[in-house]
Parts: sequence; structure tokens; C-alpha cells
Amino acid sequence: MELWFTEVYEGEGMDLKGTALKFKAKSAISAKTPFQEILLLDTVDFGKMLVLDGAVQTTERDEFIYHEMIVHPALFTLGRRPQNVLVIGGGDGGTVREVLKHDPQRVDMVEIDREVVEFAKRELPTISSSLSDERVNLTFEDGREFVKGKEGVYDVIIVDCSDPIGPSKVLYEEGFYRDAKRALKEDGIFVTQSESPFAQNRVHRKVVEELRKVFPVVRPYLAFIPTYPSGMWSFTIGSVNADPLAIEKEELKERYIELVKDKGELKYYNPDVHYGAFAIPNFVYREE
Repeated sequence: MELWFTEVYEGEGMDLKGTALKFKAKSAISAKTPFQEILLLDTVDFGKMLVLDGAVQTTERDEFIYHEMIVHPALFTLGRRPQNVLVIGGGDGGTVREVLKHDPQRVDMVEIDREVVEFAKRELPTISSSLSDERVNLTFEDGREFVKGKEGVYDVIIVDCSDPIGPSKVLYEEGFYRDAKRALKEDGIFVTQSESPFAQNRVHRKVVEELRKVFPVVRPYLAFIPTYPSGMWSFTIGSVNADPLAIEKEELKERYIELVKDKGELKYYNPDVHYGAFAIPNFVYREE
């Protein structure tokens, strides 16, 4: 028996069929938490796939693209070893795994749903293994509430959240971005996933607009993730003065070589990808 999965977003669906994503019913595991429904499917070509409330979050085959690109552009832009990094969301652990490659002193990870983290530890060890690192401090609460009142604590804040529905909705609002800015050090960097500019253009543009009310430097950028709606996905950096396009190429290359020498080659991110990712197609911000 085979199980087919279709992700639907605002009336549009993407069928993952044929050799792309084929699911067998005996490999499906589901769980219900106070916050959302978890589904794990073992697929033919993409390995294990984590689905939350019907939306694909990550797969073993292409997770490296998302996790490298939400982390490394900001961390390489920082230009120094980070002391404190905050990850909001990111329950599968992949973002923390990539952050640790930059040797931070401490990583605070704030996830509202403890059961997602426990599920990932059990079912997705290749993604979640770094959550047991002694430098990682796990907190289970609302990310918006966690940052309130904090001032000048973090070098980088990374928001690895799901779509703007349910508990994640507040992480797309100007008020949250202002709290996050206060929680950053003077030269700190904020980065968030900002949806698909193709399939979710209105949401993406709203994120960029709200960030521009808060940060002087705002840089959206792209990566291409096969299992996300349309394949085109975006992230957006905000900062007071740290511009990912202002880094000299030779300096970035040196930083990259130093990291991969110690941590091993990355699969997606490299200095050429760093600059190219910030080239945005004309249609994204064209007025309708």
C-alpha cells in the first residue's frame, strides 16, 4: 500500500509523485501535541520527511540547503567568533548544528513545542544530534516572550519558524522585530526565514516591509529547496550596520576556508553562493 502526500497552501497544491516522493503507509508516524500535528513519512527519494500541520518542514535529503542558508550568510557576515546565538524555533535541530560550526560559546534555542524536539531527537538523529551539545541551552516557551526585556545579549538571532499561522504568527510582526533588535549587540545580526517569494509573495513582502521599519540594513536572499512550495525560498537579514554584501570577497573566502578546514566542506553555501543569493528577480517586488 502506498500513501501519497500533497501539501496545500491557500488553495494551491504541489503533488509529490512518481519517483519524487512516494510514501508507504507502514512508514508513517503521527503524533498530536498541544500546538500542532506531527507527521513523519519515510519517502523513497527524500528519506524521512517531517510535516507539521500539513506543511513540509524538512527532509533528510535536502535539509542541508535550508539549514546552511539560514545560518551561514549571517554568521560569516558577523566576521568574528560569536559568543551568544539565539535560535527561535528550529525544533529539528538542523539550524543549531550549522551554528555550532562557528564555535559559539553558547546557543540558546527557544522552541514552543517540546514534543517536536523530542520527536526529532528520536526519529531524525542526523539532523538533531547537535542538540545534545553542552553549549546548547534548550528552552521551551514562546519565542516572542523570550526576547522581551533582553538588551544587547546576542551576536546573532535566527528565527527558524513555520508559516505565519498558529503560534508562529507573532514572529512575523514589527513588535517582535523591535524586541529582537534590542536583544542584539550593537553589531548583531537578525535573520529569519521569509517564505517563498513565488508561492507566498505577499507574506514575503510583508516580512521585508516590517523589517525595514526596524533595521537600517535589510537584505532578503534566496535558496532553492526542492520540497518547499515552488522550490524558491527566501531568508531576510536585518542589522544596524552589518551588510552581507559589504564583505570583501577575499576576506569572506579566507573565513570560509578556515571554517571548512576545521569543520569539513559545506554542501550548499560557499562565497560565490553568498553574493549570488542576494540577487532577487524583478517580479518579487513589482507592484501588482
